[in-house]
Amino acid sequence: MHNNYAPSPATWQDNTVGTVSSKHIDAPVNTATNVETYALTIMTDRNQALAATAYRPKASAKIAVMIAPATGIKRQFYHNFATFLAEQGFGVLTFDNEGIGESLTGDLAKCDASLISWGRHDMPAVLDALQDEFDGASYHLIGHSAGGQLIGLMPNYQTITSVFNVACSSGRIKNMDMPYKLKAMGFMDAFIPLTNLTLGYTPSDKIGMGEPLPRGVARQWREWCNGAGYIKTAFGKSVHTHFYGDIAAPSLWLGFSDDEIANSKNIDDMIRVFTTMPIEKHFLDPKDFGLSHIGHMRYFSSKTHAKAPELWQMAVDWLNQQQSV
Repeated sequence: MHNNYAPSPATWQDNTVGTVSSKHIDAPVNTATNVETYALTIMTDRNQALAATAYRPKASAKIAVMIAPATGIKRQFYHNFATFLAEQGFGVLTFDNEGIGESLTGDLAKCDASLISWGRHDMPAVLDALQDEFDGASYHLIGHSAGGQLIGLMPNYQTITSVFNVACSSGRIKNMDMPYKLKAMGFMDAFIPLTNLTLGYTPSDKIGMGEPLPRGVARQWREWCNGAGYIKTAFGKSVHTHFYGDIAAPSLWLGFSDDEIANSKNIDDMIRVFTTMPIEKHFLDPKDFGLSHIGHMRYFSSKTHAKAPELWQMAVDWLNQQQSV
């Protein structure tokens, strides 16, 4: 038992989430009658408090899931998806990374969080809390974008039974298509350096790119997307210890043909960093599911689920499959 968290009153005051396409994000809806939802505060080994939410099914959970968020995305974004998983009998934890949402304390310009600290300190603390909260279960990670990229920094990775990654890729700008490539270059090479210099952080919410980012997060995001292999760019430089070559948990990587960031090349680019992980990749066309768009964000939308329930069912089937292995 890790005892690194303490319960706190649940609040759902903020029903909007800044995202790549914020207008498509539905507000949290509490419709489940057999799911208990409550807030937690998780302490990291950096002595930082992370805001988290637990979803507990009525029956004892044999499978517990940590949902690791995309860069700058608050945990409320995943509420409907997490509720759905809990309705299927899974225990679930969502969380805000340090400096994001309710895990921001004080002046953002003074926050020294980074992508590395998110993977090395935040995510391991949440995984420990998942074990404490759902004792005796098997533990799985559902990663969205950066949430799946950073698992190779987790020193407690061996606790993870399986990984289900959505829109997880290197995000390498070189592999993007025009005209989105120009937008990405402008954000990474102009907006981030300029705002970090003048404000001490990156107000990515002003251009629809999630929550405002600590400058260390934005700086590393820029460096890695401009490099080759995402975090591989930092190996031997800012990252001296990692576990990307050690993780042997089976994984399913889900991508979509209209995702301008996690395109097929960038997914493969990220997969290559995990040299021993068993990989199953599904690259899907939204039109095959009667959808006009899924892109980088809409997999987790309840509107997407209403039209194509089989997409969320893929996660359920994967988790159940790993439990029976």
